Amino acid sequence: MRVCYDELYQVMNDRLVKYGVPEDIAAMCAHNLAETSFSGVYSHGLNRFFRIIAMIKMGRIKPDNRPVPVSSPGALEVWDGRLGMGNTNAVSCMDRAIDIAKKNGAGVVALRNTNHWQRGGAFGIQAALAGCAAVCWTTTMPNMPVWGGADRRIGNNPLVFCVPYGDSYVLFDGAMAQFSYGAIESAQLAGKQLPVAGGYDEAGNLTTDPGVISKTWRVLPIGFWKGSGFSVLMDMMASVLSGGQTVGDIGKQGNEPEAEYGGNQMFIAMKADAVGGTEKD
Repeated sequence: MRVCYDELYQVMNDRLVKYGVPEDIAAMCAHNLAETSFSGVYSHGLNRFFRIIAMIKMGRIKPDNRPVPVSSPGALEVWDGRLGMGNTNAVSCMDRAIDIAKKNGAGVVALRNTNHWQRGGAFGIQAALAGCAAVCWTTTMPNMPVWGGADRRIGNNPLVFCVPYGDSYVLFDGAMAQFSYGAIESAQLAGKQLPVAGGYDEAGNLTTDPGVISKTWRVLPIGFWKGSGFSVLMDMMASVLSGGQTVGDIGKQGNEPEAEYGGNQMFIAMKADAVGGTEKD
């Protein structure tokens, strides 16, 4: 089935407004999701929309709330997302990191108490199109075992790097798991196997079956022990700098996907043309 961009955007925008999302936030959220699907990243576009609506209905996303500054020790600022819409909170905080970078060369925003940002790469692209190199990441619920472990104790904590390249950009957007849960869900919906092993079955064997991995929640860390190490340190840095919950704290809220709320995100922007420029060789 093919749906045009404008129709997809309008349907999502109207449904968000119906559930109490202010018009400007609804428009920003719907644009982000439609643009993500339009870019071919279906796992974090339309496919996530229904969970957003469910979390609004459950009161875990507060659609009226906008992020607010908490403290500003120099080029680092701490913001509170107040459980508002995750992707629009992220747009606002990356905008702020870009503003700081344009004045100081680099800007950092540590955001706490926010919700799922959907496609993290969108915020790296946002920075690159504004002339900034970017690094950003998010914490999650405990949805990945440490290397060699059986229980979910750490997050797959997606990480984004993006660098301006002429009038375009070079982007890396990846979770600390071999496959994000969104990618696993997309493969499952399409009735396809993963191209390489992405997690474990109930007997502890590696598998490419997305349905089995969805049941066990035992995804495979990238680089085995290295992915585990990245995950732990990303969680520590984001929770310390933002003053927010750790991945373990989020795990106490429940085991279902809708229990993933109140997490932390980091947004780092660096003014690219302040040092090396953005022109192609």
